[in-house]
Amino acid sequence: MSETPLTWNQAVKGITEFIEVAIHTILYVRQIYPADLFVRRKKYDTPVFQSRHPALNEYISGTVKAVSDELVLGNVDKVVVVIKDRNQVALERFIFSVQNMIEVESYNKDTSVQDAMSSAKLGQYFRSFLIKLNMIESQLGVLELPTGDEASFAVVLELKENTVPSASKDDQPPPWVPADRQHTTSGVSEAAQLHVLRAVDTGIINISLAVQESEQKLQVTKDPDDAHDTKGQGYADVS
Repeated sequence: MSETPLTWNQAVKGITEFIEVAIHTILYVRQIYPADLFVRRKKYDTPVFQSRHPALNEYISGTVKAVSDELVLGNVDKVVVVIKDRNQVALERFIFSVQNMIEVESYNKDTSVQDAMSSAKLGQYFRSFLIKLNMIESQLGVLELPTGDEASFAVVLELKENTVPSASKDDQPPPWVPADRQHTTSGVSEAAQLHVLRAVDTGIINISLAVQESEQKLQVTKDPDDAHDTKGQGYADVS
């Protein structure tokens, strides 16, 4: 088992790989799609479930690539997987919070950072993140929707202050558009409940995961018409 400290680029790659695995896991455990759409795999020495639908996989991998482009620039504050109902009302937000601990010049991003975590150790932490996610139903309960309703998801990117998503490459349109404010963490009401699941300090980029249950979800009787179609300080990936 290698104990060589991580480089900046290895930390970025490790975090983006984990976010991709976590998105598949969230969609499975919250039953956003039928269970038979997923296949059992193994990652970080623990069982995980991965979508086997080509279009969904392409969307997720494209989204994570766009996140990676911003992460390598040090622009990312949060990545939020929003579970919403058919009226686009946010029910749950899975929040990946990112904190850059050091600044590294571009020419040094493949150099090991002194006192940083090793790649093997980071994998062990990500294993504990996924174990928490796989048990999330015991904390949140089954995601119940009115008869005829169905859940969907979106990925929202929240950047640091005074930054915007970087320009797209290869003459492709930008992958991000302004997000509905109520899908972002700034659109959360005081009645929402936050559950912190796990955090890790890599010595380069720190990441934590929490899940937020919205006020609308927690209400015994909810009125979807109360959702506001306003814009916020976040960016939603274009599907």
